[in-house]
Amino acid sequence: MLYRMVMPGHVCPHGLKARWLLRHKGYEVEDHWLTSREETDAFKAAHDVRTTPQIFIDGERIGGHDDLRRHFGLKVADPNATSYTPVLAVFAVGALLAMAFTAIEAMPILSVVTVERFIAITMMLLAMLKLQDVDRFATMFLNYDLLARRYVPYGKAYPFLELGAGVLMLTGWLDWLSIPVALFIGGIGAVSVFKAVYIEKRELKCACVGGGSNVPLGFVSLTENIMMVAMALWMLSGIH
Repeated sequence: MLYRMVMPGHVCPHGLKARWLLRHKGYEVEDHWLTSREETDAFKAAHDVRTTPQIFIDGERIGGHDDLRRHFGLKVADPNATSYTPVLAVFAVGALLAMAFTAIEAMPILSVVTVERFIAITMMLLAMLKLQDVDRFATMFLNYDLLARRYVPYGKAYPFLELGAGVLMLTGWLDWLSIPVALFIGGIGAVSVFKAVYIEKRELKCACVGGGSNVPLGFVSLTENIMMVAMALWMLSGIH
C-alpha cells in the first residue's frame, strides 16, 4: 500500500518514484491518494509519521521512498556527500563539444585544435555555472582564493573574466587580452588551491562549478586553473 500526496497544485515526486520502484520490483500497488492538506495531516497524525509518501508491505510500514530503497538493498544518495560528478560532467561535455566542432570542419578529431577548443569551451561552461549565482560563488570563493581575500570584488569579477577569456580563446580574437587574463586568474587560482589543499591541508568545497556544489577542493579544482595557464602559455608561444 502506498500513501502519497496528489493535490490539484502538487503531485509528490517521491510518491511517483516509490510507485515505480514497487511495480519494478513486481509488487501490486494499492495506490492511496492524499488529496488535501487536511487529509495529509490526518494521515501523518494517525500513523505518527512526519512525511509522505509512506509505503506498507504486507501490513508492515516500510517508510518513505529512501526507506523503500534501503529495504530493497539499493543505494540512497547522501545530499551532503562530496562528489566530483558536476565538474567531470562539465569536462565531458566540453570534450564532446570540442570534438563536434572539429568534426564539422572535417578536421582530425584527435588534434591540437580539439584540445585548444576543449579548454576554451570548458572555461565557458564553468563560468556559466558560476554566473547562475555570482554572489553565492563569490562567497564560497573567499574560503580559499588569495586575491579575493584581499580584494573582495574580484570574486564577482572572476566568472566574467573566465567567460571572456574562454570566448576569445575559442574564436582566436584579441590574444593580447585573453592570454594575460587567463594567466592571471589561472595562476592565482592554482597557487590558492595548492596552498589551501596541499600546504594547509584544509578540507573545503570548490566554487569551480558554482556556489552550491559539493565538489571537494583538490586535484580537479587545480586542473581547471592549470588548463587555463597551459592554454595561455601555449598561445603565447605562438605555435598553436
